[in-house]
Amino acid sequence: MSLRLKGVPLQYANALRRICLNGVPVFAIDTVDVIENTSVLPDEGLAHRLGLIPLVTDLSRFNEPSKCDCQSESGCSNCRVMLVLDSGESDTTRIVLSEEISSEDDTVKPTSGKVALVELAPGQRIKIECYAKLGRGTTHAKWNSSNIATLTETDKKDERILTVESTGALTPEQLVLAGVDEVGSRLGEFRDMMAKI
Repeated sequence: MSLRLKGVPLQYANALRRICLNGVPVFAIDTVDVIENTSVLPDEGLAHRLGLIPLVTDLSRFNEPSKCDCQSESGCSNCRVMLVLDSGESDTTRIVLSEEISSEDDTVKPTSGKVALVELAPGQRIKIECYAKLGRGTTHAKWNSSNIATLTETDKKDERILTVESTGALTPEQLVLAGVDEVGSRLGEFRDMMAKI
């Protein structure tokens, strides 16, 4: 999505660009419990691949773990979602895809069912339980809310084009609106901090 920004100071436009890139919280798989893995891919390789699958995110229903009332390290139903994958044993060689991941909450699921996880030979199997939570790309790239966020000048005075490409976790519209809210929140916190000095 591309937006034309008029009359927005460069520092605010750039702050919005940066927050759209990695400052809006989205879901990503954070913890993986491997119950069975007889594939050629090691457990940590499988966990890494799972963590990089973009997950559809509903910011209105879930809290960031640091802002959740449970204040539990393991989390609760308001700040984490469990996902399960059991490939079963197959008689043929096949590729396990992200569409085989089932979620305890239908709103948090892979953005695409066509992400390849691992190739299984006959008799091999993977069985895992994963926990996804909200996070920000400033902590780890798996929580990046967009793939690309650019700011370009136009030939008109005081006008710029903000282009955002979402990972699919949020729609571009949701991403930009959440980014605007985040910029406002951070400016408010900065104003309060300056008032105390």
